[in-house]
Amino acid sequence: MNNKPQSIEKKYQLWINIVSIAVPVVVALLFTVRLPNVKPLSFLPPIYASINGITAVLLILALVAIKNKKITLHENLMKTAIFCSFLFLLMYVAYHMTSDSTKYLGEGSIVYLYRFILISHIILSIIVIPLVLISYVRARLGQFELHKKIVRYAFPVWLYVAVTGVIVYLMISPYYV
Repeated sequence: MNNKPQSIEKKYQLWINIVSIAVPVVVALLFTVRLPNVKPLSFLPPIYASINGITAVLLILALVAIKNKKITLHENLMKTAIFCSFLFLLMYVAYHMTSDSTKYLGEGSIVYLYRFILISHIILSIIVIPLVLISYVRARLGQFELHKKIVRYAFPVWLYVAVTGVIVYLMISPYYV
């Protein structure tokens, strides 16, 4: 029996575990860092919110592509969505390393809606990391049945994170300094 596929899976799983833990921890730590003598990158929030919107569109297009058996298109759309999410993360961290967090100043019951969307967005943005990585690796390894099983969870969570990222931006944008 050849153990090479199992060895490759274990290697990928190790990296998925490391990245899934490291990204949220590093992002949280970088929130405490302010780059000295750097002008705030206040132009970034609408850009990274737009990237979230583009990611949502890419995810929907990728779903349509795979439903229509356009595998190469699906693959390219998914790689682009992953790249967009990575780009979002870089810009998000850069903004928060140069700027104070913006406080939501809405009043009344809308505050509870904002908090619900924000908190669920943050929690699910952490959960989606291993889901996306595992589904990507399974596809790369040709494990399409296992890929489909995890995508049932990864897709809606990732889409929710992308869409709520835009909603959070739209709700808080009037309060940016």
